[in-house]
This record gives sequence, structure tokens and C-alpha cells, in this order.
Amino acid sequence: MSISQRKNDHIEINLQKDVNSGITTGLERFHFVHQSLPEIDIKDIDTGVEFLGKKLSIPLMISSMTGGTENATIVNEILAKTAAKFGLAMGLGSIRIALENHDLLSSFQVRKFAPDILLFSNLGAVQLNYGYTLEHCKRAIDLVEADGLILHLNCLQEALQQDGNTNFKDLLIKIEAVCNGLTQPVIVKEIGWGISSHVATQLIDVGVAAIDVAGAGGTSWSEVEKYRAGDNIFSETAAVFKDWGIPLVKSIQEVRKSDQKIPMIASGGIKTGLDIAKCVALGANLCGIAGRFLKAAASSIEDTFILTETLKKQFEITMFATGVKSCGELSKIRLSEE
Repeated sequence: MSISQRKNDHIEINLQKDVNSGITTGLERFHFVHQSLPEIDIKDIDTGVEFLGKKLSIPLMISSMTGGTENATIVNEILAKTAAKFGLAMGLGSIRIALENHDLLSSFQVRKFAPDILLFSNLGAVQLNYGYTLEHCKRAIDLVEADGLILHLNCLQEALQQDGNTNFKDLLIKIEAVCNGLTQPVIVKEIGWGISSHVATQLIDVGVAAIDVAGAGGTSWSEVEKYRAGDNIFSETAAVFKDWGIPLVKSIQEVRKSDQKIPMIASGGIKTGLDIAKCVALGANLCGIAGRFLKAAASSIEDTFILTETLKKQFEITMFATGVKSCGELSKIRLSEE
């Protein structure tokens, strides 16, 4: 099966099927202490943050999703325009398909719609064991005028694909070479099963600029592969892993246990502005959302704008009811846990 067909399958399955993880993010266990006398004017609240040298209006990133197909071209244009309008960061889907077929590159080239946003290109880290080199990583950045590169880790997903790339041997040293060889920052992210303290320490030691924990609790890519599998063995095998992974909250805590200062993106099941605020209070610097943006963009750009405005309003009101005026203050708040 072609990469392009696989990408189309992924979009359609995410839009049409229930592919949620069988476990929760853990965010439901944590709560802010309501401040009935916040002693601030909501107009004075600043929701902005700086991440890897760029200012954002809210600690929110449209997480890596897609590219390389006709449908993805429209989706990425809408998402880029949304990121530009609201001052968000954006990650592109894996650009491997465009490196192998330049005719598909235009679906990733969103810089013309969003000249100033924090934009990340994206490749599967495992491709470094399948012929990809530092030069491929440089091209992945240069071809889309990105500010940095995301290398994603998806060992379980690859194992659940009949044609998956499953050689993850000696990959860490190759990630280190990319970190050392690029002038732009390298972010390593999971795709929905979380980063452990052990893996975080390994990544930090080889020089990654940031970690996206992508914890369990949102989209389960084992569920996506279950629906995509044409083989009963692979379908039934994928179904077993619905409850797999490190929940989002646990993964945030695991990474912070390894390092208090490494820039961290929290993603995996974040749905509301309140969720974003909780993640910031728990130690994240930025939060990524994919599924809700994909569904909104598949509908219209207006729906995507409304979603973003709603998330920002929810985040701002959470700050107000918590009595903080900045994300820096929010990061120092202690949440109560059930």
C-alpha cells in the first residue's frame, strides 16, 4: 500500500471511527482551587508565552497530523491560517512522503499562509534506520521553511502495520547526530503512548531541545490501525492495545522527574482550555491538540476559528478564576488531586 493511501486512511478513520484510547489522560483527577476574590481584572490577564524563542498568544500548538494528499492540502491550509490568525504553533504531519515524491510537497508548504508562526517539520525517527540521514532532516526543514524538526517515536504503531518499519535498534545515537548536526531545534515526540522518565533522560542526554510527551488518553493509534488492518490477525492484535500507554498526566510527571527545565509539550487527549491550564500547572510549557482541530478543519475554517476562540476563552477564564495574570504565575499553582 502506498504512503499516500495510508495517510488518507488515517484521516478518514480519525474522522469517522471512535479511536479513543481505553484509558483517560488523568486530568480529571486534578482541580484548581477556586478563587472567589481573584483581585485582578480579567482584561489584565496575559495568556501569552514564549516557546523556543517565539511568542505565542496562548500555550497551544496544533499538533502534527497530516500532509501529502489532496484532503491534507486543504486541512493544512486551514490549520496554518488558524495558527497565523491566533498566534499558535503548528506541527506538520510526517514529510517523508514529500521527500520521496516532490509532487506532493505543496501540501506541506504552508509558510505562505502563516509567515510568522512557530512551525515544525516532522519525520519518523525510525527512518534514520531506513536510509534517512542528516541531509534528509535538513531538507525536511528547508523545504517547508520550518523553525525546527519533530522526530516522532511510534514503535507500537509500526509493529501493528503489516508493512511497518520496526528496526528501532541503535536509534538514540542517530537522534543525537541529528541534534548535533542541525542548527534548528529538534523536538522528539511520542504519538500517543507517552514518554517515560527513562526515555526522557536518554533524549535529554543526547541534546533534544524539547520533548512532546504525547501521553495516552486521546487518539489511540492502535485503534486506528485496527480499523485499517485488512488482516484479522493484525486487527485483533491491534485491539489488544486499546488500553496501552502512559497516561498524559503521568507522562508529564515522568518527564519533569527527569528534568525540571527541559521545554515540554503536553499532548494526548487535551480537549479544553481548562485542560491546557491544568497541563501548564502540572509542568508543561505548551499543549498540543490534534483530533479536535482535524475535525474542525474538515468542516470549515470558520469552525476552526470558533474552536480556537473557545479554547482561548476557556483558558483565560480559568486563569481569572484561579487568580493569576500570567502563564508564569499559572505554572506555580498547585492543583488539588482526588
